[in-house]
Amino acid sequence: MARAIRFDEYGDVEVLRVEDVPRPVPGPGQVLIEVRAAGINPGEASIRKGLLHSRFPATFPSGQGSDFAGVVASLGEGVSDIAVGDEVMGFVDTRSSHAEFAVAEAANLTPKPEGVPWEVAGSLFVAGTTAYAALGAVCPREGETVVVSGAAGGVGSLAVQLARLAGATVIGLAGEANHAWLRELGVIPVAYGEDVLSRIRDAAPSGVDAFVDTFGSGYVELALHLGIHPGRINTIIDFAAAEKYNVKTDGNAAAASADVLRELGLLLDKGLLELPVARVYPLDEVRNAYRELEQRHTRGKIVLRP
Repeated sequence: MARAIRFDEYGDVEVLRVEDVPRPVPGPGQVLIEVRAAGINPGEASIRKGLLHSRFPATFPSGQGSDFAGVVASLGEGVSDIAVGDEVMGFVDTRSSHAEFAVAEAANLTPKPEGVPWEVAGSLFVAGTTAYAALGAVCPREGETVVVSGAAGGVGSLAVQLARLAGATVIGLAGEANHAWLRELGVIPVAYGEDVLSRIRDAAPSGVDAFVDTFGSGYVELALHLGIHPGRINTIIDFAAAEKYNVKTDGNAAAASADVLRELGLLLDKGLLELPVARVYPLDEVRNAYRELEQRHTRGKIVLRP
């Protein structure tokens, strides 16, 4: 038997439980992973609450989680380029990584770089590929100015760094507590809230070329008020505004591959990218982990350790 997160109905964190389940068995082309770390993400909370039922319906009893890093425990038929004992990071599309063991497609795995800690490797996929896709959608160029909302969150913290690596000037919208850290990354911090439009204009007197919205709450409209072309605005959360104003919504699905994950892992290993980890919770404290996540004030990632 193995422990895994389950829920039987839509609801708040109280519906989550840790349950003993049969240890999964990998099928052809699959790998069984002993999970060492698994990140949690806002989208998972929205799915659990039923807020995304029309886009991503749950089938009950439902598992949870996409991100993970761990050690290969066994191989399914036909897997030859991975060995038992390998340290890997990867993803599942079966909502099952919040568990002691998870089955993943071999094609969705990549070696964990030695210099990347478990909790970082295990929380990289969703946030990293989302940031990668969002930046690709707005295509920042050297010398341009990009604004990122939610700049200290899991996705935003990586998006600002990828934009800097592209040579852009980056304005990061975040609370005061994260301003010093953003400055260390070479990002111009701007406080969110009332009059944020004026503060952005003061920080970018020559104008803003692109906008990545990771938070919602009116930032698509704000980007349009800044005079940014809709084709260079990307939101990963405000789908209603995206449809209304014809802006982009590229996110995790647009870059969900082991190749992108490998590229991001190498950037981390070389010290060119940083993924802050706010807190690590044991699997038994999954409810507390999501309570903290859903406050939406965390710098970086919250991680489960089975």
